Amino acid sequence: MYWVYIIECKDSSIYTGITMDIRRRFKEHQKGLGGNYTRSRGVVRVLYSEKKRNRSSALKREFEIKQWSRKKKLSLIKI
Repeated sequence: MYWVYIIECKDSSIYTGITMDIRRRFKEHQKGLGGNYTRSRGVVRVLYSEKKRNRSSALKREFEIKQWSRKKKLSLIKI
């Protein structure tokens, strides 16, 4: 099982990624072991997560969300 997640960064930007373990991945982001984006901005909290059956469907959903505007991403979070 995979998760698609959205994290809030310290500069109020948002980051979308995938993982098999959200808690572990968030801790990696906090320690600066995540991607370059979160390493340079720092992370605050996980805003949203969505379960997917496999890596392929998680990657497709991640790509879809990354194409969206910030406004649309924030509307997803409020659901």
